[in-house]
Amino acid sequence: MDVLKKLLRPRSVAIIGASADTAKTASRPVTYLVKHGYAGRIYPVNPKVAHIGGLTCYPDVASLPETPDVAIVLLGVERAHLAVRELAQRGTAAAIVLASGYTEVGEDGSRRQQQLLEAAGSMRILGPNTIGLVNLTDGIVLSASGALEMDEFPAGIIGVVSQSGGILGSLLSRAAARGIGLSKLVSTSNEADLELADFIEYLADDEATQVIALYVESVRNPKRFHAAALKAARAGKPIVAFKIGRSEAGARAAVSHTGALAGADRMYDALFQQVGIIRAQTFSELMDIPAALATGRRLKGKRVAILTSTGGAGTLVSDSLGLAGFEVPPPDAETAAALRALQTGDSAALDRNPIDVTLAGLQPALLRAAIRALLASPSYDALIIVVGASSLAMPELMADAIRDCLPLSDKPVIAFVSPHAPEVLALLTRRGVPAYFSPEGCTAAMTGLLYASEWQASEPSPAMAALQMPACHPEGVQDEAQAKQLFAHFGIPCVRENIVADSAQAEAAARAMDGPVVLKVLSSAITHKSEVGGVAVNVLPQAIGQRLAAMAVEVQARSGIRPERYLVQEMVSGGVELILGMHSDALGTAILLGIGGVTAELFQDTTLFLLQPGSPLSREDALSMVHKIKAWPLLDGFRGAPKADIDALVSAIVDFSKMVQQLGDQLLEAEINPLFVLPDGLGVRAADGIVVMAPAVEASGGAGLDPVPSALCLSGSSA
Repeated sequence: MDVLKKLLRPRSVAIIGASADTAKTASRPVTYLVKHGYAGRIYPVNPKVAHIGGLTCYPDVASLPETPDVAIVLLGVERAHLAVRELAQRGTAAAIVLASGYTEVGEDGSRRQQQLLEAAGSMRILGPNTIGLVNLTDGIVLSASGALEMDEFPAGIIGVVSQSGGILGSLLSRAAARGIGLSKLVSTSNEADLELADFIEYLADDEATQVIALYVESVRNPKRFHAAALKAARAGKPIVAFKIGRSEAGARAAVSHTGALAGADRMYDALFQQVGIIRAQTFSELMDIPAALATGRRLKGKRVAILTSTGGAGTLVSDSLGLAGFEVPPPDAETAAALRALQTGDSAALDRNPIDVTLAGLQPALLRAAIRALLASPSYDALIIVVGASSLAMPELMADAIRDCLPLSDKPVIAFVSPHAPEVLALLTRRGVPAYFSPEGCTAAMTGLLYASEWQASEPSPAMAALQMPACHPEGVQDEAQAKQLFAHFGIPCVRENIVADSAQAEAAARAMDGPVVLKVLSSAITHKSEVGGVAVNVLPQAIGQRLAAMAVEVQARSGIRPERYLVQEMVSGGVELILGMHSDALGTAILLGIGGVTAELFQDTTLFLLQPGSPLSREDALSMVHKIKAWPLLDGFRGAPKADIDALVSAIVDFSKMVQQLGDQLLEAEINPLFVLPDGLGVRAADGIVVMAPAVEASGGAGLDPVPSALCLSGSSA
């Protein structure tokens, strides 16, 4: 962290490859440092000139009069590593490398990036391919971004970390135009060394930063990112992230449904939710939400008052809020009476919401009184003020009137500027009233405020004791019976079933179950059995032999595989069908829960929870997953139906997560679909499942699994 303090607040800066030609990008860092009032020492390095911008220019790093805290390296990719090596040898704390042509261009670039890291040794690197950083708190600009041509930037309490250099300049200029104050802006770009997590950790400790905004392309180190985000959350500093790549084909080709349901972007959703990160759905929200959070006000409910002098704009805000689940209730009797006393006549609509106060933009006293009444009202948790065209003539009157009322309440107060008036919007924001160009921006701000107020960090579940595991599981795709043996080993109840090879065995098994049964083809080569005619339900014992013969013909015709074994399975009815699965990618391993059966991929009603190493889901985590799926009412007694056995469902989810944690990398895919959740007190039943195992670990097992007697090994015997 000491290195990052030097990087963000250096006492001296060397500019390697600085140019005296103001038409070149290489001239910008020196120009911007001087222009924006950097108080430290600046050392341009260029062997071809003696002075740059009135500063002495040095021929090389060795000639510098002192070891600089930080250096900006402006050399091209062919020579950047040479300068980095010289700086490291001098003991420079960190170098900012702007050159491109590294990992972003392929294998050759990857080799150059490794060469750069080797040259740096213990010196830290920001970049390469970065635009640098800007510390507005202390007036330090270590960047070549053209956005720094602007003369002034409002300093504030929002820190920005972007994996794109160009986006850093975009956010800097957009925030300035809107009157939004920023504290630090950092472009991490290729992240050869310093990455998102490093700067989240720094900003979590930075007294000048209270809100963090992230522009994310990918999280390269999920474990560190997770820890850093939790650190910020526990410091009371909310994080807002805009993640690009949402439209990419994230779902890999998989044996299970889970792989298709849990695409890469869904995994980011799960990661962000678990560490309290508010996900911006649009680029504009990356400033919209932090601007509201920077006020420090908490939203304690969903009831919003809309104060307007223009009815149409108020309706726009009301509609947008309603779509997001907010309430716009009319004033209570006491508040309505207070409002009616402010303005009389047919033009006033003061006992409904939106509350329409005509001429409020020209009568500050009227506006103040209405705001006071609404902030004092027990009917509302927040206030949105619509700024109409009538305020354009004297915007300070309205801005000051709103500002004067802020100390009266801790409720969030934001503004929607209905006309296109950027100067009014910036004025309001500078007065402490976050202002927005669109109703959707207001709704995004309210949604972010509510999320930040409601989210609480949960402690990870304690590490589990290792269960004894079968040592001789076959690799590859397991058949259904083998999969359910594994589930049962971890305590997940499964349906009764028998493996049979012919019609006679099938009839005997069906008669033993005393009722209609399910007949399934059993083959590790056929995972989606219903698609090839390999499932028959509600089959009577006397008809099962004939049905098996017909199934054999149909399955062979549709799949090219001649069935040799079948499952005769008890019929389960009266339950809700769910899917319970696992999915792994670069972010980690997640447990997936959602509506199941053959329509799982059609409805895609699922939720994900990312596991932390060594920690299965807690019962609280599992229950929160159950509540998040849209099918929750079906489990909770929808329209008079019996309530489902939620306790048993939670146990099954936890046990499934224990299986996933214990098997680790040996388990490539696992899914129960459907998992029948029966009425309360009757438990759950895994009715079908898929397991894909990696090749077995040699010798002592590497994965920490304890062998047990061979009788427990997975096999094709009856489940």
